[in-house]
Amino acid sequence: MDDNIVVPEPSPAHRIAMYDMDRTITRAGTYSGFLMHVVRRRQQWRMLLTPLVGLAGVAYALRLIDRSRLKAINLRLLVGPRFRRDEIAPLAESYADQVIARGLHAAALAQLEADRAAGYRVLLATASFHLYVDAIAKRLGIDDVLATRLDEPDGADHVHARLSGDNCYGEAKFARISDWMAANAIIRDAAHIRAYSDHVSDHPMLHFADEAVATTPSRKLKKLAPRMGWSVVDWRARKGR
Repeated sequence: MDDNIVVPEPSPAHRIAMYDMDRTITRAGTYSGFLMHVVRRRQQWRMLLTPLVGLAGVAYALRLIDRSRLKAINLRLLVGPRFRRDEIAPLAESYADQVIARGLHAAALAQLEADRAAGYRVLLATASFHLYVDAIAKRLGIDDVLATRLDEPDGADHVHARLSGDNCYGEAKFARISDWMAANAIIRDAAHIRAYSDHVSDHPMLHFADEAVATTPSRKLKKLAPRMGWSVVDWRARKGR
């Protein structure tokens, strides 16, 4: 037998490109923008409650409440404790149009298209609410979405301003990714995974990937990435839509 024969590595059964959304694909966070988009068009009197939103932010900074509680409080103040889905859905659609028109990194869109062309299945994994993320994802042509869920005890008609399950953030996001892979019969050893994020909280997702990219990274992630061997790109270099 010729010892010099090189047996090629088998192609992976799955190619997955995992993207965070806020400040990764989008140029800014979308959560606060969505709340303000709704309050200005629906119940403007709730603008009077913005000082309470500020107090909730202080409580979070002092670690008196966690991120999940903060998000629920702000939603309750600016949108309401309980609201009809068919009332909010048009506002989610118009907000998605606004984000797509003016709030994206052009380089992120180019990378999405490059990944698709290379045969990657795109997964959007974000801590933002399904309430409006689904509308953004649809416009980006992304079918697989993991986002923070809100409680719907009344069925599809009403949504309550409280989280259903964990905030899809950090380790909880990675747990959701693991569940998604299992549900789709994707075995880790049979997959090649790319991951993109701007924030150090996505360390579990980035560490899990074969190719990890810190995109326009936060200060902590910018310091961590070289130590972990992760690529660093600045997607602000190309102006987005």
